[in-house]
Amino acid sequence: MSSLVADLERALAHRVPLLAELEASATDCYRLFHGTVEGRPGLTIDRYGSTLLMQSFHASVDDAEREAIEAWYRGAHPVFEDFVYNDRSAAHSRVRNVADDAAPEPTKTSIIRELGVSYLFRARHRGHDPWLFLDLRVARRYVQSVARGRSVLNLFAYTCGVGTCAAVAGASRVLNVDFARSSLDVGVENAALNGVGGAGGTSAFFQSDFFPAVRQLSGLGLAKPRRHGAEVPTPRIDPESFDLVFLDPPAYAKGRFGVVDLVHDYGSVFKPSLLATREGGTLVCCNNVAKVELEPWLDALKRGVHRHGRQLRDVAILTPDIDFPSPDGRPPLKVAVLGV
Repeated sequence: MSSLVADLERALAHRVPLLAELEASATDCYRLFHGTVEGRPGLTIDRYGSTLLMQSFHASVDDAEREAIEAWYRGAHPVFEDFVYNDRSAAHSRVRNVADDAAPEPTKTSIIRELGVSYLFRARHRGHDPWLFLDLRVARRYVQSVARGRSVLNLFAYTCGVGTCAAVAGASRVLNVDFARSSLDVGVENAALNGVGGAGGTSAFFQSDFFPAVRQLSGLGLAKPRRHGAEVPTPRIDPESFDLVFLDPPAYAKGRFGVVDLVHDYGSVFKPSLLATREGGTLVCCNNVAKVELEPWLDALKRGVHRHGRQLRDVAILTPDIDFPSPDGRPPLKVAVLGV
């Protein structure tokens, strides 16, 4: 137990400069302990406003350890009211209750802030993941810095964190696209919370599978289903190009219209996203698969730009903040900003 507490103490000390910066920028959500590289693989501890969220991905944390962790943070970093533990060591990262192996009840909804933007947060809900991915803060910060006056397409939008911060930063139009209605509903609330939704707001929401949506936007035409299933009308949308396209796909997903596979076929999501980006615009590409190395992935993106008849003006790589430490300089999350 003492070794774990020592790991927590070192992790908090490492973050002191960042936490001061985040507090000054109206941010109250960040990672306090990244166990994979800080001494306890599979254990993460995050602050989301008034909630401290602990999650375990490899093995459950027993009651004694959980109580010790909570007690230590209440003394060393007393910024939270609620302490929530999600055991996600079961198959498919399903949140379960250690006592009876049943899914725990949803927790209350609260408001968190990042870089001056407000977001809804719930530690447990119908899905698995928190409503805001903290390692993507670096990308949201970038979007905030360039969004004013630009049109933004947010693909695989989830709860529309990127789209919300773009709208707050003064984007002329933001279109959030995601397959899950429940995720977009949170995005709608996030936009309203910040005064950028509803009638007259700059935020729009489109529920659709990625492939038919982005193919229509890029002018490639309707995608044909590749798998049999229930006949569901394909939502229609007019072709449109955007000044900034944000592409943050899941590691793997199989749908009626195609497969998203960030290890073997990033090109399938890259091509239509590129073609939906206005010439002279910016395409932000994310890849969160740890075993995908930056250099070959980036080389493939560069080749794809030229293959599809576009000019690559510039390239920048965004690295997560130090609350997601990477001793070898190769963080799992890779973010490439392409001027195309």
